[in-house]
Parts: sequence; C-alpha cells; structure tokens
Amino acid sequence: MIKFHYVKWKNFLSTGNQFTEVNLQKSRTTLVVGQNGAGKSTLLDALSFALFGKAHRNISKAQMLNSVNGKQCEVEVEFSVSNKQFKIIRGIKPNKFEIWSEGKMLNQEAHSRDYQNILEQNILKLNHKSFHQIVVLGSSSFVPFMQLAANHRREVIEDLLDIGVFSKMNMLLKEKMAIVKEKIRQNGTELEINKNSIDSQKKYIKSITEINLANRESKVKSIEEKRSEIDSITKANAEYTKQIEDNLIPVQQAIEKLNDRKSKLDSYKNQFATEMKKIVKEAKFYEDNSECPTCSQTITVELRNSHIAVAKDRAKELQQGIDQADNTFKSLDGEYDVLLTKQTEIQDLQKNVHSNINLVNQLTKTIEQIQEELNTLSLGSEDLSKANLDLENLRNVKEQLSDTKYKLNEEQQYNTVIQELLKDTGIKTKIIKQYLPVINQLVNQYLQTLDFYVHFDLDESFKETIRSRHRDEFTYTSFSEGEKQRIDLALLFTWRMIARMKNSVATNLLVLDETFDSSLDHDGIENLMKILNTLEEDTNTFVISHKGDVLEGKFVDKIEFYKEKNFSKIKS
Repeated sequence: MIKFHYVKWKNFLSTGNQFTEVNLQKSRTTLVVGQNGAGKSTLLDALSFALFGKAHRNISKAQMLNSVNGKQCEVEVEFSVSNKQFKIIRGIKPNKFEIWSEGKMLNQEAHSRDYQNILEQNILKLNHKSFHQIVVLGSSSFVPFMQLAANHRREVIEDLLDIGVFSKMNMLLKEKMAIVKEKIRQNGTELEINKNSIDSQKKYIKSITEINLANRESKVKSIEEKRSEIDSITKANAEYTKQIEDNLIPVQQAIEKLNDRKSKLDSYKNQFATEMKKIVKEAKFYEDNSECPTCSQTITVELRNSHIAVAKDRAKELQQGIDQADNTFKSLDGEYDVLLTKQTEIQDLQKNVHSNINLVNQLTKTIEQIQEELNTLSLGSEDLSKANLDLENLRNVKEQLSDTKYKLNEEQQYNTVIQELLKDTGIKTKIIKQYLPVINQLVNQYLQTLDFYVHFDLDESFKETIRSRHRDEFTYTSFSEGEKQRIDLALLFTWRMIARMKNSVATNLLVLDETFDSSLDHDGIENLMKILNTLEEDTNTFVISHKGDVLEGKFVDKIEFYKEKNFSKIKS
C-alpha cells in the first residue's frame, strides 16, 4: 500500500518562493476551498508533477514555473510503501529529479526516462493514468475511465490487478523471439555455408583422388615402358657383345698373322732386291770389263758370257720371286681390308654397346626420378588425409548447427505457445474473467448507494453494457452529466476497493476535484458523503470545492487557499 505523508511546493504555478505544505495523512476528510484562481487545484498538479513529471491539468512544464519569480520551482512529496520511506523531489530552473529511499538518493546515472520507469514500475507500481483512476476524480482535463479507449482501460485494469507483469513478460518475450528468429536466420545461413563448404570439400577430395590416380597410372606406365626399353637394349647389347666376343680375337689374330706374313714377305723382297742389285752389278762388271782390274788377267768372252748368262737367269728367278711376293702382298692387302672392315664393324658394335649402356643408365635414372615422384604422390596422400579430416570437421560442424537449429526451433515453438498465453486473450483474460463479477458487483453496489438504479456490466474487452430497470440497454454516453459522474464515482470507489483487495496499488489518498460542484444534486452529495464516511479509516480524502458553505461541517478538517499580491497561500 502507498501511504502519502505530505506534499509541498514553491514557485509552482501561482505559489511564491516560500514552501506551501499539505499534510496528506492528517485527517480522514479534508475540505479544500477558496475563490476561483486561489490555487486549490495546485495541490493536485503539484502531486502529479512530483510523481509523474506532468501536471494533473493540461499544463506545459514551462507554464508550471511561477511567472513572477521565474526560477527555483520545486515540488516535494513523501510517501511510504510497505513501511519503506520514499521522497521525490522535482524542480524547474534548475531541472531536478531525485528519488530518495530511506534517506539515500538512488543512482541517477540512468537516463531520466529510465529513472522515471524505476519510480513507476518498481516503487509506485502504477502509471499516470492508473494513479488518476484510483486517487483522483476531477472536473478538469482529466479523462474518466469510461471515456478512455479500450487499450487504456486495459492498462488501468492490469495495474489494479497487478497483471501488468504479463505485458512486460510479453514485451521481453517479443525481444527474445526476435533474437531467436535472428539466431535461426543466422543458423540457416551458417548451415547453407556449411553445406556449400562440404560440397566443395567433396569435389576437392574427388579431384585430388582422380589426379593422384591418373598421375600414378601414368608414371607406373612410364616406368614399365622404360624398363621394357632397358630390357630391349640389354638384349641388343648381349647380342652385340656376343658378336664382339666371337669376332674380335680371331680378327685380331688374323691381322697379326697377316702382318707377320707381310713382314716376312717384306724381308724376302728386301733380300731379293739386295741379291738382285749384286747380280746386276756383277753382270754389269762382266759386261763392262774384259780383264780383271785387280790382277789384270784377261777375262775370256766365254767366261764373261757364262757369268752374264748365269746372272740373267738368277736375276730372272729373283724377279719372279719379287713378282710373286708383290702378288702375295696384293692378296694379303685384300684380306687385310676385309679384316679391317670386320674390325670397324666390331668397333661400331662396341660403340653401340657403350651408347646403349649410357642409355640404360639414363633410363635407370629416369625410372628412379619417376619412382621418387611416385613416392611424392604417396606422400601427397597426406593432403588427402587432411582434406578428409577437414571434411569430417565440417560434418561435425553441420551436426552441431543442425542440433542448434533443432533447439532454436523448439525454443521458438515454446515461445509461440508462451506468447499465446501472454496475449491479452490469454492468461490476463482468464484473471480478468475471475475479477469481472466482483468489479461489476461493486460498481452496482456503489451506483445503488448513489441512488442510480441501473445494472452496469463490463465485459472482457472492457466494453460497458448498462441496463435500466426495464432492461433497456444504454451506453455511458447515453446518460446526463450527473448520471455519468455517478458512474465515474462508482468506478473510482470500485477501483480503490479492488486495489485494496489485491494489495497492488492501494493508497491512503483520495482527491475529488470539484466533484461536489458540478452535476451532483443535493441527494447525490448526501449519498457521496455516505460513501466517503464508510471508507477505511486509513483513507485520507481531500475534496476540492467552491461550495464551502454547502459542505461546511461535513468534513473533519478544512484548508482554505487565498491570494495575496498574486501569490497563492494557505490561510493559517
């Protein structure tokens, strides 16, 4: 329960630089009187400004500042909630907004709007509309419950029944659902990216596998071809070697023999030539000399002819020997040429063997190089293993994302169910349904007390149905101003009773602003006084009125406002 202790103000509206203070718990009933413009309703405006930052009447903040002094406007209200003391101070020029709890000011680091939310939601637990439905009934610019739009009527009822928390929960749930929706969207995007990554990784692995297989097959085939070439070359070399081995030594031996024969023939020819020279010299001697040059003995013709004939025969034999040797030489040269040809062929075979050996060595090195490349391809399988590991990791991520998707969808489904419960047609409607019979019963009781005999009924959407004794159906706008005011009063007292029953926004303060001055007749005033006198003892009622003479003596206490030098004051 909110128990208001006092409210005081200065430089507020027509009030001067000295504080005007009203004790809000002094008497059960207090009559507030004064001439028009004396400042009676300033009490309401000061109280509303202190609590909600705006006046009860339609007055701007600039208009609330006293136009004469033009500064140091300050309003202060003190109240307690569950025995915890609070004090609110607001000011204009300079601007001020302070919330004090048990003598300590609450942290002001928050934005002023958040600071106001702390006051309304955590301390007062009611807003400007609800406050004026429970505490105030005025004849100024304030809009009574029946003139509120359906959504504003719902706000008042929710405050009274303390079910506004469901609206807050619904608002928080919407934020949560928006976050979950965004997470679902992000999850879908990540799943799509993951799917594309997995497809790309599979293609990459397939590509690596195909390339490695093609390379391996190509290299193995190349090795086989080169080994086959080596085998062919080796076989050819074996044949070449056999031919060399079969012919090299015999040819060499034959050449040596020919060389020996030629050398011997050469020796014979030299001997024949020497002997030929000797015989020719001897024959020439006998031809040229008829006597011996040594002994001077005469050489006979017969002897000379005999020696010459012998020399010629011998020369002829020697010439035949030389000719035969030349023919033999020619024959040997022919054989020698054949042997040289064979020797050249053998040398060519040897060159082929040597060239083939080099080619085999080269092919062997090429095979070794290709084998190393094959080994590299085998080592390249590590890349394939890494690629497969990356694919496995991507699949694990997919599982995690899918699990997250399932949980988010499940959470979204739960939130949708909760949202249905938190809607106006959900839990709140069920609670309101339970209270509607009590609300309608109380309203009708107060209407009968006010001598207004109709049957008033609010439905779940807070639309009214009003029936007369003859069961004729009316709406609020169908009635006169006096009848409307009776309905407004009945609702005001009903809300106070519901608040007290629910212990949600119950308060000790009730202010009726010119309610007795407008549309209530004498009987209406008497009936309203009956209701006021039956209110709980801890209720402090303030009635602001011009009819002080009519209401004189009906209240425990009286406050009279007057003006002095254009400043409002309270008569002491």
